Amino acid sequence: MGFEVRVAVPADAVGIAGVWAAAMPHLVKTARGVEAELRKSTTRVVLIAVEDDVVVGYGNIYRPAPEEVAPRVRITVQVPPSQRGRGIGSALANQVSAVAVDAGAHRLLAVVGDEDSSKEFATRRGFEIGRRMSHSRADLSAVPEAAAAPGDLRLVDFTELDPRRLWEAEAAVAGDDPSGLSHVSGYDAWLQHDWDHPDLRLDLSVALLAGDQVVSFVTTTADPERRVIWSNLTGTVPAYRGRGLAKVVKSAALTRSRDAGFEQAFTGNDAGNAPMLAVNEWLGYRVTAAAWTAEKVLTPVEKVL
Repeated sequence: MGFEVRVAVPADAVGIAGVWAAAMPHLVKTARGVEAELRKSTTRVVLIAVEDDVVVGYGNIYRPAPEEVAPRVRITVQVPPSQRGRGIGSALANQVSAVAVDAGAHRLLAVVGDEDSSKEFATRRGFEIGRRMSHSRADLSAVPEAAAAPGDLRLVDFTELDPRRLWEAEAAVAGDDPSGLSHVSGYDAWLQHDWDHPDLRLDLSVALLAGDQVVSFVTTTADPERRVIWSNLTGTVPAYRGRGLAKVVKSAALTRSRDAGFEQAFTGNDAGNAPMLAVNEWLGYRVTAAAWTAEKVLTPVEKVL
């Protein structure tokens, strides 16, 4: 029996989490978190390929806001290695791209694996390979002790934060991500989909405060079953850069995660982000895999079709 592509529903969460675990095992994508995303998200369309009631592929598109002009839309297609070469990725890519066109996309942004086959899959569809991304792993039993916080700033975990202050800090740094992958939605949507996400560990996410302003932070997602964490976003607002604050918050997050019983930490970075890569090296991260951004400008014909 062949596969079919359809819209995902919350009952597909376990199968989708299995696809992510097989295709990108360094990420934290629990079934509980995937189910919450499917129930709450109003900005994404999620498609899956299913064969004999088994999820064998995943695709999604982040729909642009109606007011955006010539929007760049991020899309994702993931197929487990054991299922590749069967046309699953092509079917998902075609349908995801069609949804993006219908949503008014001007450009498509994706992340592709470092394998030649993955890059060729993208270039055959008109994508231009862009920036290199590195994925790294650290053994939490070997991380150094947390760096001391400056005396004029206060170190807290997210349980002590006003979420709006964190949202303001994320909005202040997202545009500086050279990969173009960071995006912060409006506050209400962010509160529902990011702050309330089941995989976010407020107690293992750390910030530095100047008064009540978040000036540096790291968000941590965790999979207790696998004993792994993922540093989702680390940032310092422009006025406080150059003081080593990223080292303070990230080292605090990793030592707290170690003390909570987690064993491995994963993170991803733009390969040109030298300051963050230096912090990661000090923390004991070692590069284990790579990926690339890929971008496609939609032609007038594609938009009409």
